Amino acid sequence: MTILINKDSKILVQGITGREGQFHTKIMLEYGSKIVAGVTPGKGGQEVHGVPVYDFISEAIEETEATTSILFIPARFVADAVYEAIESNLNPIVVITEGIPIRDSIGFVNYARDNGILIIGPNCPGVISPKECKMGVMPSQVFRKGPVGIIARSGTLFYEIAATLTDAGIGQSTCVGIGGDPIIGSDFVEIVQQFNKDPETKAVVIIGEIGGDAEERLADYVQENEVKPIVAFIAGKTAPPGKRMGHAGAIISMGVGSAEGKINRLSEVGIQVADVPSDVAKILADILNSI
Repeated sequence: MTILINKDSKILVQGITGREGQFHTKIMLEYGSKIVAGVTPGKGGQEVHGVPVYDFISEAIEETEATTSILFIPARFVADAVYEAIESNLNPIVVITEGIPIRDSIGFVNYARDNGILIIGPNCPGVISPKECKMGVMPSQVFRKGPVGIIARSGTLFYEIAATLTDAGIGQSTCVGIGGDPIIGSDFVEIVQQFNKDPETKAVVIIGEIGGDAEERLADYVQENEVKPIVAFIAGKTAPPGKRMGHAGAIISMGVGSAEGKINRLSEVGIQVADVPSDVAKILADILNSI
């Protein structure tokens, strides 16, 4: 099994007629993802790589029965597009766009939660269930099907660690890039909960980074709940306080969010933390061999 998306997911691409939308629609189709519709207001009646384009989500769903959505839309238009997707009950909604105003993200993330809709992102690489479905911009060749789930804040490390697992013969069930903005739709806890329900996922990798308290909140959850084995890597050990490193959310402020603090807290609840990315595969191999 997988989580969030699978070979039967019927994908709607919002912003399909733009440059990024057209490019990534083609790549996702080539991977085998079932893209059934695109939406760009004012462009209804066109086709992109054989995918019909509609003016409104409601029209697209009526014609194609789309179930999930991915957005390739400029930041200033994202909020309205996400609200339309939420009200159309598309789930999950993958928001690739970066640079979205925090106020907009707070609004649509809270609205989604109130309506039981899972948002991945914003400012994320998306989701992939290897050999089944890709909804995102990740390089699909580094992933292979298997028993390990991945959840990542960092896109680059997401790909690097997935590649090291694949090279070590360790495949993945579903891999989720949750994004590195201060406000995101789904955090480590929510995705770990999803993996705990999946009988084919035997262990989970989390790829964290400095800033915020997402890793600490996961540790609090693990302390109170039974979860599958988790291996972690935390980026940013050498980052100076007050310096933003890469992501808007990757900043150490007032002593909160340091790599050392995150590593210590995760270790306290029994989560093994790799010193370098290549160690993740070695730790996982030992865990999987013992299950």
